[in-house]
Amino acid sequence: MTTSYPRQSARTRRFTLGVPRDFRIAPDGSRLAFLRTKSGTDPVTCLWTLELGGGEERLVADPAALASSGQEDLPPEERARRERVREQAGGIVGYATDREVRRAAFALDGRLMVADLREAAVRTLETATPVFDPRPDPTGRRVAYVSGRTLRVVEMDGTGDRALVRPESEQVSYGLAEFIAAEEMGRTRGHWWAPDGESLLVARVDETPVTRWHIADPANPQRPATEIAYPAAGTPNAYVSLYVIGVDGGRTPVVWDRAEFPYLVTAGWDRHGPLIVVQSRDQRVMRVLQVSPADGATSVLHVSHDPVWLEIVRGLPARTSGGALVWTVEDADTDTRRLTVDGVPVTPPGLQVRSVLGVDGDAVLFTASEEPTEVHVWSYAPGELTRLSEGQGVFGGARAGKVTVLTASRLDRDGVEVRVITPGGEHQIASRAETPVITPSVRLLHAGERRIRTAVVLPTGWKAADGRLPVLMDPYGGPHAQRVLAVRRAYNEAQWLADQGFAVVIADGRGTPGRGPAWERAVHGDFAGPVLEDQITALQEAARNFPDALDLSRVGIRGWSFGGWLAALAVLRRPDVFHAAVAGAPVTDWRLYDTHYTERYLGHPDEEPDNYRRNSLIEDAAKLERPLLLIHGLADDNVVAAHTLRLSSALLAAGRPHSVLPLSGVTHMTPQEVVAENLLKLQVEFLKTHLG
Repeated sequence: MTTSYPRQSARTRRFTLGVPRDFRIAPDGSRLAFLRTKSGTDPVTCLWTLELGGGEERLVADPAALASSGQEDLPPEERARRERVREQAGGIVGYATDREVRRAAFALDGRLMVADLREAAVRTLETATPVFDPRPDPTGRRVAYVSGRTLRVVEMDGTGDRALVRPESEQVSYGLAEFIAAEEMGRTRGHWWAPDGESLLVARVDETPVTRWHIADPANPQRPATEIAYPAAGTPNAYVSLYVIGVDGGRTPVVWDRAEFPYLVTAGWDRHGPLIVVQSRDQRVMRVLQVSPADGATSVLHVSHDPVWLEIVRGLPARTSGGALVWTVEDADTDTRRLTVDGVPVTPPGLQVRSVLGVDGDAVLFTASEEPTEVHVWSYAPGELTRLSEGQGVFGGARAGKVTVLTASRLDRDGVEVRVITPGGEHQIASRAETPVITPSVRLLHAGERRIRTAVVLPTGWKAADGRLPVLMDPYGGPHAQRVLAVRRAYNEAQWLADQGFAVVIADGRGTPGRGPAWERAVHGDFAGPVLEDQITALQEAARNFPDALDLSRVGIRGWSFGGWLAALAVLRRPDVFHAAVAGAPVTDWRLYDTHYTERYLGHPDEEPDNYRRNSLIEDAAKLERPLLLIHGLADDNVVAAHTLRLSSALLAAGRPHSVLPLSGVTHMTPQEVVAENLLKLQVEFLKTHLG
């Protein structure tokens, strides 16, 4: 029996299973470690190595052979981390190595496991449990980990397990990242080893000031509600501080102006010393600070200012072997985010830097875009700027020890390619992801005067004689996420939706990444106006390009999270254009969303209340005149179900019919196979019913 696309997509976690990822390269160029599941439908991730001398792959750690129980027993910190990074697989989904990439540590089934990567041997260390975020020190002698909000350390031979510092109350943790850091800043860790392995830089998080919310499971009323510390817009954040803590228990506080700079963006410790980045609450100032391990004093290495906000760039800060700071600058004159080394821009105007992948000596490996639908890998060395990736697609990678890993997702083929380029030759790491049962055919457009990147997907084999089709807009439409990319697998679901009888249109309007600082900042204070306008422009341009295919009298829109808010907004404010909507996990009242994200765009609600009122769906409930389906996971701790419930209550009070689909036990993700498959089918049925 042929597997349907919805079932295949659900089973493969949208074709992410089997794809190699999370590469660690030995500085001597002898090996690299990586994660991969055994097949495209196996959700259990294993740890592998590639010996670069002969190109031999070895399976180092297989959870099926190591776990003591049939199901993962995850501590709450690990469940939260996986939710924050949208991790859908199981098994070894994270690991850390020593400096030489000879030893690795990871948590499995709540236990601390260490692996000898040269011998492909794994053993369990007897420690306190459950174990979270274990990290070997750079010398490979010890492992630091968190258990019960306590930072602990154990010798690599399993002796000497001890707490380095204990929390003073149940609201305090050492070595963990707070919600805001993990969800919005991309920082999921809270401890960093010194190069000599004798001390650590450790985050102390005090959640006492944070408002407590309670998430219940109505389908299982016998279970107590889960209490979470959720810093909603305008409310207090967790109090985050730092300490230098020695393996002998010595403790030195790190000093900076936490009242002015409450956000700890990231931290690190290289051979030049500890380095941290702090940010003001309005996110208009960031400081890069050098830390003195002896007394915790800090000195300013760099200050960035912006009148609107400053974007956090993944992989920064970094330093070259000579100690030069690698950073970025928002070049207003050329509207370009440019890479800087020692304060000097080293990339040209028009090349938008996306992330820094690594620094090897004086060479910087980074990703950047000239065309926003493509992300390429570039290398900068003094006097030399080189693009390493070729063709149309989205690329990534890593570099160390004169070895470069390049990953490629392309528009003209399925899957992900992984090339390992060494001084002695090139190796391939095979992807074991499944090939989709569907082959997308996408047309990329530049819509309107703003040249909005737009994708149009029509049913397989459609021809003009078949007649015009109802249109399905399928955006995300907001910051930090792109839907229109030169990647074939990005349109698998769109092609299946099209094959159900729709013309699918996807657009990345103002606020989405890849187009430069001015494009991103165009939504400052107002998500609704520019975002909705750009979706309509893209729709009209698609209709002009495909006049025989798109029927603008039958337009539906669907989305999830920000896209869910946008879908509901569309039918509430422009029912003349949009005739039905499916809104999944929508943010209906921005006062209920978190501080760091919401205040960046809309300001503090006490200072900019009109921004929150203008962007609220609750205020528009009485305007609904089109069919609207609201979907929400009741266990969602990111966009809590209160968003949908409050909008539904307002719609009911206004006498506006609508539909609500609650998902019991489902978080902001929907990784459950049956849920994911049937949820897709239910959305299609709703849209077919209401668009004719």
